[in-house]
Amino acid sequence: MRFNHLDLNLLVALDVLLEEQNITRAAIRLHVTQSALSGILRRLRNYFEDELLVQVGRTMALTLLGKDLQIPVREVLLKIQTSIAARPVFDVTQSKRHFRIMASDYLINVLFAQVIHLISEEAPHVTFELLSPGEMAVEMLMRGEIDLMIAPEQHINADHPSQLLFEEQHVCVCWEGNTSVETPFTLENYLALGHVAAAFGRSRTPAIEEWFMSQYGCKRRLEVITHDFNTIPHLLIGSQRIATMHSRLAYLYAQLLPLRILPPPVKLPVMREYMAWHRSLDGDAMLGWLRAKLLDTVSSFEAPVMTPKPHALSTA
Repeated sequence: MRFNHLDLNLLVALDVLLEEQNITRAAIRLHVTQSALSGILRRLRNYFEDELLVQVGRTMALTLLGKDLQIPVREVLLKIQTSIAARPVFDVTQSKRHFRIMASDYLINVLFAQVIHLISEEAPHVTFELLSPGEMAVEMLMRGEIDLMIAPEQHINADHPSQLLFEEQHVCVCWEGNTSVETPFTLENYLALGHVAAAFGRSRTPAIEEWFMSQYGCKRRLEVITHDFNTIPHLLIGSQRIATMHSRLAYLYAQLLPLRILPPPVKLPVMREYMAWHRSLDGDAMLGWLRAKLLDTVSSFEAPVMTPKPHALSTA
């Protein structure tokens, strides 16, 4: 297919070249030789009357036009994929769709384990790839490299469609044998204890620290920082430390481990989890079906209820 004398097949190569900014890596991804890709790059340079990629020392860098083309080229390819290549009618029982979803380990435990089980009964050929959130999460969404991202509202990009999935509260969690937690449980006691928390990204600062600083001008004493939410309960066992966790995950682990759950000594902000997807996928029927399944599942969520366990703390 050609548009104004441009072979649209070249856009695929251009998209990869603009992303990789490296002839060798781009050639590997496109399954062509380096010499063939160099020839494609020459054709693209002639068409756009711009170098697009220039050698800077040992690396290549994008020209101003190259940078300006990154998003439009990707969006054109996504539009072709979703509006022309995609079939307008779908049958979930026969679909072999592979969904790439970015979600935290917390969401995998409390939501996706159930959703994937339910979907496998209705759509047995649908497959999933669950990706861990990282600093490139928003960029991957904007480039259409994932079908769906589920994240707290502060991480949602307003340029792409999104929808509230559910709200979550936080609770405090400690080992049943922790004798450092006082009754009543006060903010002073909370801040005096050592804490276990999960942190992500380069800053490695748990989000709740920013809230405590803005509200109380103080920080928790973080003694153990881990890389995911699911390791937090295990790190509490046998210690005098405490953690602040998503309530659904906390109650899930309290059924498996000797943990005690307490209400926070202060009212913590509600966390809102949103689904977000690239705007080019707004009319994707299969993705719409998946989002509906997620909403159906969370609509059946009940407030976590757990029978209190005996513990070693004195109530005197």
